[in-house]
Amino acid sequence: MQRPLLPGVSIARSYRRAWLRPDIQAGIVLTALLIPAGMGYAEAAGLPAVTGLYATVVPLLVYAVVGPSRVLVLGPDSSLAPIIASSILPLAAGDPDRAVALAGLLAIMMGVILLVAGFVRLGFVTDLLSKPIRTGYLIGVAVVVIVSQIPKLLGFSVDATTLVGEIRATVSSVTDGETQTTAAVLGIGSLVVIATFRRLRLRVPGALLAMVVSMVAVGAFGLADEIEVVGRLPRGLPTPALGGLEWGDVRSLVGPSLGIALIAFADTGVLSRTFAARQGRHVDGSQEMAAIGAANAAAGVFGGFPISASSSRTPTAEQAGAQTQLAAVVGALLIVVFMVVAPGLTDYLPSATLAAVVIVAASALIDISGLSHLATMSRTEFGLAIAAFAGVALFGVLEGIVAAVALSMVVFVYRAWRPYTAELVRVDEQKGYHDVERHPEGRRIPGLVIARFDAPLFFANGGIFAEFVRDLVRTAPTDTRWVVIAAEPITGIDTTARDALIELDDDLAHNGIRLVFAEMKGPVKDHLGRLGLEGRFGLDRFFPTMGTAVSAYVAETGVDWVDWEKRRD
Repeated sequence: MQRPLLPGVSIARSYRRAWLRPDIQAGIVLTALLIPAGMGYAEAAGLPAVTGLYATVVPLLVYAVVGPSRVLVLGPDSSLAPIIASSILPLAAGDPDRAVALAGLLAIMMGVILLVAGFVRLGFVTDLLSKPIRTGYLIGVAVVVIVSQIPKLLGFSVDATTLVGEIRATVSSVTDGETQTTAAVLGIGSLVVIATFRRLRLRVPGALLAMVVSMVAVGAFGLADEIEVVGRLPRGLPTPALGGLEWGDVRSLVGPSLGIALIAFADTGVLSRTFAARQGRHVDGSQEMAAIGAANAAAGVFGGFPISASSSRTPTAEQAGAQTQLAAVVGALLIVVFMVVAPGLTDYLPSATLAAVVIVAASALIDISGLSHLATMSRTEFGLAIAAFAGVALFGVLEGIVAAVALSMVVFVYRAWRPYTAELVRVDEQKGYHDVERHPEGRRIPGLVIARFDAPLFFANGGIFAEFVRDLVRTAPTDTRWVVIAAEPITGIDTTARDALIELDDDLAHNGIRLVFAEMKGPVKDHLGRLGLEGRFGLDRFFPTMGTAVSAYVAETGVDWVDWEKRRD
């Protein structure tokens, strides 16, 4: 099925009236998070705070049109901020205007990289993100987000860059009495309200109510100077800010743009696919890659800097009821309205309340039941989920994903290296040929060995396959005259396995045994020809079904064999 070039337009055409209220509510809640996150991460990247709002508004509006995900929220990200700073500040040499221009150029370059990669269909890498990896990733992200918000919830800050460091610093601050009582009351009270409303499934969004009540309390009791608040918004609208750039700047930023593009898509790809799966939808990885590229390029043109999907704002939007990208559009437009009309409104919004909103949203990502089901169904996949969780939580998003994917590949290779093997026998009153281990009552055809190897033949298992066949011949109850390979599970053969196959054929022929294949797929037979085996394995060595192979054997050898169907007659 062809996917729309502009998914946002397609969704708008089929928009349901029932989605409007939850989308608007989610957009209002989202705005409160977008403002401090955008401003804070801009400063972390060494840029003016207002550029963080530009890097929020523009990508959200662009992605709403071209993005395939219905709930993904884009914006400045903590994992990108230090890389941006280290890439542009040395080149800016203390000039803030040049720093903004370089950041915009960096966003445009990484956007172009992702656009090209999306158009050439490199988004297939998201297919490597299996369910265990996505489950573990989300739990890891949730834990990281929750731990990072606890200090804000209690009214203090910590200086740590790792999860373990943040936990230690938070515990130390609490035991040393650094908790700010007023902020903690507002934060924990907001947490209780939001969690209660969510548990009772009330129509009024608890997050929105908590923010309104907290802002009223801060304004009424004059608490803005006592606790940390979001603060006044800078004025201004997104405008191009690319002056003074040179071609040398492009050369200097090629490496950083590639690295940031990789990190941004790794994070976005997992979030997009995971949240789509939670809604019973599928997101095309290549389309997602191109959409992130377009959003970044637009951000760079209009005074922003590189962005990716947000692992804290996305679950907040989902938990607030977002149905479509209209929620993100509402959030973006409200930021613009506040910047122009009421920049002082956020002077009364406590950071502790925002932390409570994020904590409740992130907690919804912790799928304990899904993890326990994995443990019940497959210890291997449970282990992969735990590996993804530990990698993301302890080392970072990109490192955790790469490690989990690498482990998945190891498991896949191991299973192909040591696949299930079976000797097939005839079972009376049942059609086909069956595994003798499961059907010990089955009958062997005198002089015939039927072997099944449930994997493609490649460098790691070609010798194992050959030795498996030799073992069946050695332990056969009668002298073997034919070996039939039930080849349907064999989906490929590489050059190393080709050599093992030739050696096996020579060994069997030396002992007067004929090696043939049944039910081998056409493309695999074609590949055998390309491997130079058409002379060795002619058409007489291949049979379309097991039945035709057995019939040919019986006709050629004249063995005493009565099939159950004939005997029943």
